Amino acid sequence: MQALMACVGAFLAAALINGCDRSESSTQHGSNQEQVRLVPVSVVQVTPSPIKDILILPGQTEAWQDVVVAAETGGRIDWVGPKEGDFVKVGDLIARVDVASLKATLDRSEAALKLADDLYRRRVKLFEREIINQEELDRVVAELALAKADFRQARVEYDRGFTRAPISGVVNHLFVEEGEFLDRGKPLAEMVNVDQVKVNVNVPELDVRFLKTGQRAMVRVDAFPDREMVGTIDFLAYKADPATKTFLAKVLMPNPGHDIRPGMIARVVFVRRLIPNALSAPLFALIDKGGERMVFVEKEGVAHARAVTIGVIEGDRVQIIRGLEPGDRLIVTGQREVEEGMKVQVR
Repeated sequence: MQALMACVGAFLAAALINGCDRSESSTQHGSNQEQVRLVPVSVVQVTPSPIKDILILPGQTEAWQDVVVAAETGGRIDWVGPKEGDFVKVGDLIARVDVASLKATLDRSEAALKLADDLYRRRVKLFEREIINQEELDRVVAELALAKADFRQARVEYDRGFTRAPISGVVNHLFVEEGEFLDRGKPLAEMVNVDQVKVNVNVPELDVRFLKTGQRAMVRVDAFPDREMVGTIDFLAYKADPATKTFLAKVLMPNPGHDIRPGMIARVVFVRRLIPNALSAPLFALIDKGGERMVFVEKEGVAHARAVTIGVIEGDRVQIIRGLEPGDRLIVTGQREVEEGMKVQVR
């Protein structure tokens, strides 16, 4: 009997120990499950900061000055000075037309002027001695005036045979060669000045109200992707293009190295407005759920969903018009792993 009681006691003790072990194991397992449910996230505090409303438009570069030099008189070209690609200063001689006949006309008019001037001087002396009357003196005065006018006209026609550069720049193209015959008004050379360049941009009608002449703009030329240049709006059209309903804007910028050439493609960045105290969020923090833009904020270790309305986008940040308040702890990593009311662990 005593042996039986001892066996029963031992069995009960073993059962009690096993029961305690299972209870402790179950409690520990439940605690681990609770820790697994905590999603690790990163947060940033929402604070007001300036944000720029930026407009980026494509454009094309144009020379600051682009002039086609025409012949001012017809004739055979007997001399061409610069070659294509040469730099010439304003007033430099570019080409000369055969001016032999014009020189003869100039010489005759010069001789006629000298004769008229001599006659005038003699008639003045005779008039002072009262040998001739006022009418004769007036006639020689008129003849002298006509001789001077003829001489000036002959000088103008003669000088037109010498074509000079109207601007300082590069001879981009020559339309003639020595020995060719050229009619008056026909193109002789094309000159460009690229000390500065203009970027022509077509601005949509909804954006033109934000721009004005003198406003600065950032320019990037596709041929130089790592270079950022500053330009100024030099012209803004008052009339829209009837086909595109856009307004032409010309952005002027310096080109000291002459490496930006007319016809290159560029991107112009205009600042339409500056919002000084905007609430913003990283673009990647937003989640699209059924067409509704959402963000998650963390409060006391719990994730809360917020529907937001966005505004201006600048780079990788977006303005939040509604849905966030200053001081909110915005979840920026791990937001796609959480749901409303889920506990999170801030890293």
